[in-house]
Amino acid sequence: MDLQAWSDCLKVLADPTRVRLLALVEREELTVAELATITHLAQPRVSTHLAKLREAALVVDRRSGVSAYYRFNDAIEPAEAALWRTLRDGASDPLLRQDAERLPTVLAARASDQNWADSVAGDMERHYSPGRTWEALARSALPLLEPVDVLDIASGDGLMAEMLAPHSRRYLCIDASPKVIAAARERLSRYAHVELREGDMHAIDCPDSAFDLVLLMHALTYAEKPAKALAEASRALRPGGRLLATCLAKHEHKAVVEPYGHLNLGFTEKELRKLAEKAGLEVRVCEVVAKEKRPPHFEVISLIAHKPGSSTERKRG
Repeated sequence: MDLQAWSDCLKVLADPTRVRLLALVEREELTVAELATITHLAQPRVSTHLAKLREAALVVDRRSGVSAYYRFNDAIEPAEAALWRTLRDGASDPLLRQDAERLPTVLAARASDQNWADSVAGDMERHYSPGRTWEALARSALPLLEPVDVLDIASGDGLMAEMLAPHSRRYLCIDASPKVIAAARERLSRYAHVELREGDMHAIDCPDSAFDLVLLMHALTYAEKPAKALAEASRALRPGGRLLATCLAKHEHKAVVEPYGHLNLGFTEKELRKLAEKAGLEVRVCEVVAKEKRPPHFEVISLIAHKPGSSTERKRG
């Protein structure tokens, strides 16, 4: 941020009313009327301050019917986010405490006027509801899969394997870290058909055409030679088998990913597609499937490809 941007941000946060509103919408998405009820301020005054916060990109809003809901902007600059956290955590004021204490009453009143689904329509994934988690959704849907032989490359401590193993015939985890493999072995100890090995994704110790599904979940950013890693994954696939890979899209945030041991800065969709095709795979999907809300807004690419042929053709050959 340049000096002018810093000055503008400080001016916005210099007003105590705006600090109160920002503290509330960071906790919960709220309307002007709800904020007025909580703060005991007139609605026009609340609207004026919200307009300044929105102009400064500190809050965002969405429409639901005739109402506008305001929430803290999770995508603000890191420097601004750090400044806000310092101000929020360092403030000790009776008004802030009273606002926080009134918030549950206002939310309860909202719930009595409309059902939960109506109140978060169009933005449901941002809000907690008992039992509605991504993990629960994944575990509920996985039994729809047909049991197959799975190779999980750079499998980490076995989280993916823990979800997929109950629905597979054979499951082989490979990771270069002995400590990570030890943690995965403990996590997966109840599954007799799961095997764990220390290994290099560039030279996998397995026969050709041994697996129906190969996973490379955020593995390629750790690959010294991504083309070789994909070639090995392809070699391990049976004809007709599928490969699922996820990785970061190409970015310029080297300092952010260095602490995590990344060896490259991701790939473009075109680069990833070409690597898969060079490995002898036919690409079905190669596209950005997610963008992180927090800076620096990393994007995630999903690659789904299959090995030409079928198991029937392979047996005939």
